[in-house]
Amino acid sequence: MSLTTNPRTTENRSRPLSQFRPKRTLRDKYGDRAFNIGATAVLLLSILAVVYPLYFIVIASISDPNAVYEGKVWLLPSGVTTEGYERIFADSRIWNGLGNTVIYTVLGTAVSVSTILCGAYALSRKDMPGRKILMLLFVITMFFDGGLITKYLVVRDLGMLDTVWAVVLPGAVGVWNLIIARSFFEHTIPNELREAAQMDGATDFKFFFQMVLPLSKPLIMLMIMVHVVAQWNSFFDALIFLNDDSKYPLQLVLRNILIQSDVSSTGTTGGDIESYAAAQRIAELTKYAMIVVSSLPLMIALPFMQKHFTKGAMIGAVK
Repeated sequence: MSLTTNPRTTENRSRPLSQFRPKRTLRDKYGDRAFNIGATAVLLLSILAVVYPLYFIVIASISDPNAVYEGKVWLLPSGVTTEGYERIFADSRIWNGLGNTVIYTVLGTAVSVSTILCGAYALSRKDMPGRKILMLLFVITMFFDGGLITKYLVVRDLGMLDTVWAVVLPGAVGVWNLIIARSFFEHTIPNELREAAQMDGATDFKFFFQMVLPLSKPLIMLMIMVHVVAQWNSFFDALIFLNDDSKYPLQLVLRNILIQSDVSSTGTTGGDIESYAAAQRIAELTKYAMIVVSSLPLMIALPFMQKHFTKGAMIGAVK
């Protein structure tokens, strides 16, 4: 065996390394940079489109309504006033509605999360008889609804009209959330873990409360967030099923105050232009301040729960 020298290799070694590198086109040289710039610009515009309306509402709520009408308020408040907030918080209905909303949110979230977790875990167990039929019945309700009249009749016949349960129970179990939770349990809680627990003498209830729930914290946080937001912003069930004003949630109270402000502003058309202008000014101030008051608690709380929401949404996604 003899070693021979490749004359071509010897020749290549005498050439500079730059001649062996593939020539980069303009697309290779600037393509990534252009893509990064474009993606960053799109993201910044998307963030601006979401954040600026919220910022505008905040500065408009403390600005002179005349300046808002004239387009002078777009970056900083003009003619700063807190009259809108003072009028809102001077109304005792606001505090009563806030208390009702807290009760409905806490109770509704507890009921919904408890029922969804228990139901989803049962449906995730392959040894549960008839689970496919039950799941099919749940899914059918996503596409076919009995309608508002049927729902009202059911709530009335159950004696829940004008009670807190009329707001909490009708939408307690969301089928979409049930599917997400069932998928989470199917892919996260292996049967081998349950079999090992059973060999150690654990019952189904003990396994669920002492092993399944501690392993499902991201899912639980996701469910809590979803239902807190839904219950806090809901007002339609209260509008349909509640007759007592003292039981109205905050959103419905704010809606009624806003309607009254609009009616009072349109009812002063008897030639008193100054009164009409003052009423219209108060209505505008109240409108922006109400949006801030109703949204501020969730806007403060959600950033602290964002990491749990992201993790829970990724793990509990339908696979």
